[in-house]
Amino acid sequence: MISFQERVRGVILSTALGDALGATIEKLSYEQIKEKYGRVESLKTEWYKANAPADVTLGKMRGNGIVTDDTLMTSALIHVYLKEKRHLDAYDLGNEFVKEISCKKTYIPEFGKEGLIIDRLFYPEKYIYIRHVLANCEPREAGIGNMINCGAAMYISPIGIVNACNPKSAYDEAILFAMGHQSSYGLEAAGVLAACVAKAFEESATINDIVETAIYYAKDGTKQAIIDITLAARQLRDQKATMDQVIESFQTIMVKYSPMKDDVHRKIEKIGIPSNHYTPSRLFSIEELPMALAFIVLNDGEFYQSIYDGINSGRDTDSIGVMIGVILGAMYGDRVIREEDVKLLEETNKMNLIQLSDSFSEVAEGIIMEDLRLNERRKKYFEEYC
Repeated sequence: MISFQERVRGVILSTALGDALGATIEKLSYEQIKEKYGRVESLKTEWYKANAPADVTLGKMRGNGIVTDDTLMTSALIHVYLKEKRHLDAYDLGNEFVKEISCKKTYIPEFGKEGLIIDRLFYPEKYIYIRHVLANCEPREAGIGNMINCGAAMYISPIGIVNACNPKSAYDEAILFAMGHQSSYGLEAAGVLAACVAKAFEESATINDIVETAIYYAKDGTKQAIIDITLAARQLRDQKATMDQVIESFQTIMVKYSPMKDDVHRKIEKIGIPSNHYTPSRLFSIEELPMALAFIVLNDGEFYQSIYDGINSGRDTDSIGVMIGVILGAMYGDRVIREEDVKLLEETNKMNLIQLSDSFSEVAEGIIMEDLRLNERRKKYFEEYC
């Protein structure tokens, strides 16, 4: 048996692990990673920009266990739950979550100093502040107009935790919360990932169960992308395909749903050029979630192998690592994570991840227990009156 506390630790620690592993090579292509590193399988890896000038690094540091905004935003969401001790929606994102990212100083590992999370965030995550604070918009409409990306999905796992073993409720709460940040298939990915995390808390859940959960709740392009790429993953697994064959297959499939491919860098030459990149669509999907599920299937859920394959596939490597990690962390608990990795992550990032996990575990358990009490009262009502 794996305790609830162990599973919560597994999710939070795996967030930092997948994030830090992928951060060193984020935005490199699969071919570039192979050429420079061969393969990344250690937190003690130097960032590919480590020796670049300041105008290239933008004052940031990565490598050797440093986490990014994926982990910082996850921690911020946990702190909202610790304060509110109940389920959340877009109004909480526009109120307490905004305060966490824009008003409260914390240690920013990439900067090596204390600061506001918002100072580290990419523009679509800063959009949260613009819409809720500066535009004072209706919170449920705040995500409209944002760049469509994985920005909400990357930190949504705590919603899966407070709805453990109830993927429908996890999906619903994730959508209600993240609509204050994202829309279209970016919002959809957040809902589906939360549902997968909730499903992974079930004692008897299998990898197939989690994939079926993702497909059941996913809509439009997100659903079809997951269907197509996990089917390919099963076939490639059975064929014992090489990593080159896997990447070629996965990326060919994803072009239909995410046409940007390896062209992930912002350049002056691209300004003003029309494209479908990051625009709302019922036919598209973010790349990170389907890829994460595919690598989990490919490796039969083996923890480190799935994360390593995911981050070495290139592009948005840290978020792919996070999404693989939170699903498998919920399945296996923290016992699958190496002690030396936990120690390095906590020391490097000045974060007590275990303490944060355990505090959240207590609050999440209280929320779940209250849900169960309400369901019991509902059950008694219908037994008596129906």
